[in-house]
Amino acid sequence: MTEHTHDHDDHPACAVAHSPVAPRASAAERTLVAVFASPVAGYLLRYAADAGFRGLLLEPDEARAAGATTLGFPVLTAVPDDLDDTADVVVTDHHRPELGVMLRDALATKARWIGIIGKPGIVGPHVAMLTELGVPDGEIARVHRPIGLNIGSRIPPEIAISTLAGLLADRNGRPGGFDF
Repeated sequence: MTEHTHDHDDHPACAVAHSPVAPRASAAERTLVAVFASPVAGYLLRYAADAGFRGLLLEPDEARAAGATTLGFPVLTAVPDDLDDTADVVVTDHHRPELGVMLRDALATKARWIGIIGKPGIVGPHVAMLTELGVPDGEIARVHRPIGLNIGSRIPPEIAISTLAGLLADRNGRPGGFDF
């Protein structure tokens, strides 16, 4: 077997791609909070850990929270009020009755980015829930929806990959997709 070489081996991206380089320090300082124990949350937390994020699962239902401890990530039942601008919050289920309260509490933190999965072109149920809770329109507008890159995701692992890719693009100041 011959070693893979090409004209671009001196390019920084190639150096990373072809060697066992640890994630950048800035990635290691990031926190990903997946809200609601769901298949998407499980994949998202695992993939994000591989990308250097510290993962937390937020599950307000105590029985679901107890079951989710098998994922191997810290499980919280309430939004921590000390989330700062290194935290990205991803709501992985838009059908839960606790959705409005979880988003309201996340918006009250200094989280850098807050998003919720959902289909494009449809007003999410979170808007009415947050309005009923008295959250101002400007704060509601901080909630990204849909999230992730448009790759046609249909199953939980694909949705997690799309979401994580979108977060990485946003964190790195890139538009995502194939436009450079």
